[in-house]
Amino acid sequence: MVNQKPFHKTHIFLSLLVFTNVALLVTSKSTIEPCANSDSCNALLGYTVYTELKVSEVASLFQIDPIALLTANAIDISYPDVENHILPSQLFLKIPIVCSCVDGIRKSVSTHYKTRPSDTLASIADSIYSGLVSADQIREANSISDPSVLDVGQTLVVPLPCTCFNGTDNSLPAIYLSYVVTPVDTLAWIAARYSTTLSDLMNVNAMGSTAIKASDILAIPLPACASNFPRYAADYGLIVPNGSYAITASHCLQCSCGPGNLNLYCQPASLAVSCSSMQCRNSNLMVGNVTVQQSGGGCNVTSCNYGGFVNSSIITTLSTSLQPRCPGAQKFPPLIAPPTSVIRDTTFAPSPAPQSDGAGGTGAPKSSSSVPSTTSMLPGLAPIGGPAGSASGSASDACSLINPLANFPTAVLLLLYVKFMMAIL
Repeated sequence: MVNQKPFHKTHIFLSLLVFTNVALLVTSKSTIEPCANSDSCNALLGYTVYTELKVSEVASLFQIDPIALLTANAIDISYPDVENHILPSQLFLKIPIVCSCVDGIRKSVSTHYKTRPSDTLASIADSIYSGLVSADQIREANSISDPSVLDVGQTLVVPLPCTCFNGTDNSLPAIYLSYVVTPVDTLAWIAARYSTTLSDLMNVNAMGSTAIKASDILAIPLPACASNFPRYAADYGLIVPNGSYAITASHCLQCSCGPGNLNLYCQPASLAVSCSSMQCRNSNLMVGNVTVQQSGGGCNVTSCNYGGFVNSSIITTLSTSLQPRCPGAQKFPPLIAPPTSVIRDTTFAPSPAPQSDGAGGTGAPKSSSSVPSTTSMLPGLAPIGGPAGSASGSASDACSLINPLANFPTAVLLLLYVKFMMAIL
């Protein structure tokens, strides 16, 4: 008879320790904001396109307006047939969403996904929605008892992370971006990329240290221009991140934020076709128009401003003020051409982003990047709608804050665990 090695308590402890380490490696953290009322806010998701998709396909994934997607990323909407423009794989986009209060925490539950033959909960969560949600969260939100069995065409609720924090950061207007940490990220990199500080990120996310790991989801405050529309306005609470745009009033108006200040500026959109009057009462000024008149006491400034979208009508307000000096021409965030490739800046940016030439004004650069497009598809994943089965510290001073074990393949650890158990039995 073969003698078996005794199974001591020490062996049990060691095996539990190995198993716990494996579990910790695959568990990500997400910033959660408790809430107790039914109000909502505008928020952003940091999303990485998993394969080549049209603008309209990406918008359909999140059930948002394609034009809202473009303006949130300062992409020129005047390009012909821009909604059918094909976006490159691995492009990083900001997705505008409505953040609600559900079951006592902030989240977005307005996104629904219809399953395809090749789908699993893991592929939907990790690839199609780029890690913004976990397979377990989708399973719980849809009361799925057996995650290995998904009906083709089944509509799933996809709960997505978001935060509001009263629309402020350090008492200044802000909108919050839910950002999925990548393997190469450090907190210093992220802070530098989004023009904030380490201490601010740590305070917002209630972090005790700067340690982060891949798949963590952080709330990143972005400076923004806030509106002051009445509660009964359809676009009440409109807030626009600095350096970008928002479309509102049924595509009739485009509002921008920056550069140089955080004052919301709205003007007729290039898509405006059938819109209510945009003229200020008792004036010949339209929304966005400003007149100046120099006087001995300063500069008389008269402006026609947007005041919200109420009952399908554009509300306008006429304001006059005496200022020490006359303001210059309105400046606008630079627009970019619809991206055709991904610019990878490994020395600074933690993830690919639409690239601008940095020029000011409302004109968009017409030339595209010479960097080759990344078009490879993930195995077993088809494009949405496609055939199933087709495939304040300085960043330079920061040391790597990623746990080196976080990138160690889980399968290797499991194999070591199995070998360890076989050795002690």
